[in-house]
Amino acid sequence: MKRVMFAGERSGCGKTTVTCAFMRAAAERGHRISAFKCGPDYIDPMFHKTVLGADSYNLDSFLMSGDAINYLLAKNSGDINVIEGVMGFYDGMGFTDKGSSHELSEITDTPVILIVDCGGRSLSAAAAVKGFKEFKKNKIAGVIFNNLKDSLYADMAHECRAVGVEPLGYMPRVRGAEIESRHLGLVTAAEIGDIKNKIRILGEQAEKTVDIDRILEIAERGDTKTNFSPHEKIVDVKIAVARDKAFCFYYADNLNLLKSLGARLLFFSPLENESVPDCDGIIIGGGYPELYADILAKNTGTLKSLRGKILGGAPCIAECGGFMYLHESITVGGEAHGMVGVIKGTCRKTDRLQRFGYMEMTARRDNILCKRGHKIRSREFHYFDSTNPGNGFTAQKKGRSWECVHTDGNLFAGFPHLHFYSDVTLAENFIKSCEEYKCKR
Repeated sequence: MKRVMFAGERSGCGKTTVTCAFMRAAAERGHRISAFKCGPDYIDPMFHKTVLGADSYNLDSFLMSGDAINYLLAKNSGDINVIEGVMGFYDGMGFTDKGSSHELSEITDTPVILIVDCGGRSLSAAAAVKGFKEFKKNKIAGVIFNNLKDSLYADMAHECRAVGVEPLGYMPRVRGAEIESRHLGLVTAAEIGDIKNKIRILGEQAEKTVDIDRILEIAERGDTKTNFSPHEKIVDVKIAVARDKAFCFYYADNLNLLKSLGARLLFFSPLENESVPDCDGIIIGGGYPELYADILAKNTGTLKSLRGKILGGAPCIAECGGFMYLHESITVGGEAHGMVGVIKGTCRKTDRLQRFGYMEMTARRDNILCKRGHKIRSREFHYFDSTNPGNGFTAQKKGRSWECVHTDGNLFAGFPHLHFYSDVTLAENFIKSCEEYKCKR
């Protein structure tokens, strides 16, 4: 199984740019690429999907076991499997490498191409390469320099070889291919009108200045090993999934697992004022409802339809932005915009990330996903906060704890994001909850 990881020296060094450039160049050569993202991020996989026209998949060594990771890597494999790293190569939880790109490369036995940003420095970039290579045992097989002038590459490549790391090319600043950012990171691919042209430009540049052939050689590896077993169909149910620019944060493997367990997924758009389809359960993912709060508030057809379904007993998972949407209102710029209203209270933006990062939650009562006392690994990443965050779970992180998630009746609604491959029984129990509702209605 051919596989390679593009990992950065730090956040903001150009991992997504270089990864997308390589994938575009390799795809143009006729290779069938499968893309993966280290960690829980939603936005980078959207860029991968724009490049390839196919889903990108998350591999997370905090949320998942090693067996689950290698199972998903093999299950979603293409001719060449490209993994984009997260933050700096060794950065994980706290001051450890748990959940890091380094840990994932070891679990999957994947060679690593280090991305080093040369903006504002020259020879110091070679010192960074040496430090990363010698810090601890790793699978670093080469380096690509980002934001490097053409005239400096020969000298940089010489210094790189001198410290024992193979230079594999560079990316200069590419005019017309810049990608913007916002408070949750990069803007989503769907929001950039000329994204496909930007990716095309990046791919053409990579073909000129990155050693694509050598990277394809480095990617040669044996198959991964796993004891993880696929899961079989339980029952036939219909699950309505809100999906548009406001609600776009979904793990592809979550949706695929639900389908393999028997779910037929029916997508609808709150931004288009579409009614919730006839269904046995509902999922509302995260995203940016605050950017579209005025439109969502005016689309009363969706609001009324969704409220009726939930109050009528349909099991509903609502994560982060989807959870915000279920409140009575979302306040943006001092103005309250009316929302679904099945959760009392409002959501407002704060001046910093709230409860950011990984955590473990313990159920305080039985709910549609698990029994009282069950532990779930999850992750939060949001600037908005709620006046009514729920108390169905107790979350713990680094010695502190807090209550979260509404689990009354047919709801699992809160800021935490779940990956079903951290615990497949969560998906199985949701399917069973949908079947129970289907039989009652």
